[in-house]
Amino acid sequence: MSSIELKSRAKINLSIDVLGKREDGYHLVEMIMQTIDLYDIIKIKEIEIDEINIKSNSSDIPLNENNIVYKAAKVLKDQFNVKNGVEIFIEKNIPVAAGMAGGSSNAAAVLVGLNKLWNLNLSEVRLQEIGLKLGADVPFCISGSAALAQGIGEELTYIKGLSKDTVILVCKPNLFVSTKDVYEGLDLQNIKNRPDNKFLIECLKKGNINLLATNMVNVLESVTSKMHEEIKDIEKIMLEHNALGSMMSGSGPTVFGLFDKEEDALNGKGELLKKYNQVYVVRSSEKGVEINGEFN
Repeated sequence: MSSIELKSRAKINLSIDVLGKREDGYHLVEMIMQTIDLYDIIKIKEIEIDEINIKSNSSDIPLNENNIVYKAAKVLKDQFNVKNGVEIFIEKNIPVAAGMAGGSSNAAAVLVGLNKLWNLNLSEVRLQEIGLKLGADVPFCISGSAALAQGIGEELTYIKGLSKDTVILVCKPNLFVSTKDVYEGLDLQNIKNRPDNKFLIECLKKGNINLLATNMVNVLESVTSKMHEEIKDIEKIMLEHNALGSMMSGSGPTVFGLFDKEEDALNGKGELLKKYNQVYVVRSSEKGVEINGEFN
C-alpha cells in the first residue's frame, strides 16, 4: 500500500476589494494573496477497502463528507473511476475558520497528493480547474506564491510576492466569523477606502515593503471590526511593536503585521500571547503544496 505526505500552506491577503455581486450570489473581488510558511501536514495512505476515511488531531473540523478534503478525494475518485480507498490524516496547525484558506489549502494538497499516488498525471492547470469546483481559493492554494486574484477569486495573475526578509506576525483571536455575514454586511455603494492594487503590485516588484504595508486595504475589515473589537486591539499591539503595517486577512478574524525586524515581531508575539493563544511568526513561501520535501 502506498502513502504520501504533504505540507499544505496558509495564505494571507495583502489587499481585498469587492467590486460587485453576481446574480448567483458570488461577489466579484480583486485581491492580492500571499502564501505563508504556516502549514498543515496531510498524510494520505491507500487502504484495502473502497472508502475515503478522514482523521485529524483537531476536533474543530468535520471528519465526514462535509470536509472539503473528503470532497477533493471523491471528485478525483469519481472522475477517474479509481477503486482504491484512502485514509487521509490532517495534522492541523493553521487556525480553523480564520480567513487563511486552511480548508482550501488541505483540499489542494489532497488533489496534488492523489494525482501523484494514483498516477493520474494531471497538469497543475488541470488540478486547478478541478479545484475551482471545490472552492474559489483552491486553485491559488495548489500553486501558492503571490497572485492578484480577480473574478470570484479564480482568475489568477502571478506577481512578485513578499521577500523572505519580511517577517509576518499572525494572530487569530478565539472568534468565529461568518464569511457570508461579513459579505452581506458590506455596503457596496459606500466603500470609502479601496486598495490601489496596481500600486501595491508595484511596491512588491520594487521590494518597497514599507510603502506596501502602509497602503494595504481590506474592504471587509470595516464590517468585521465593527462586530469584533479584538481586530483593532490586535492591530494596535502589532503597530506598538513596530509593525510596518497591520491588517485583517480574508473576512477575518485573523490579523497579520509585516515587520522588517524579527526581534520586533517576536516581542509583539509575546505581548499578544497574553491575550490570544494562536500567534505565529512566519515568513512568505513560494509554494502552496509541498510533497515529501519536494514541490509539486
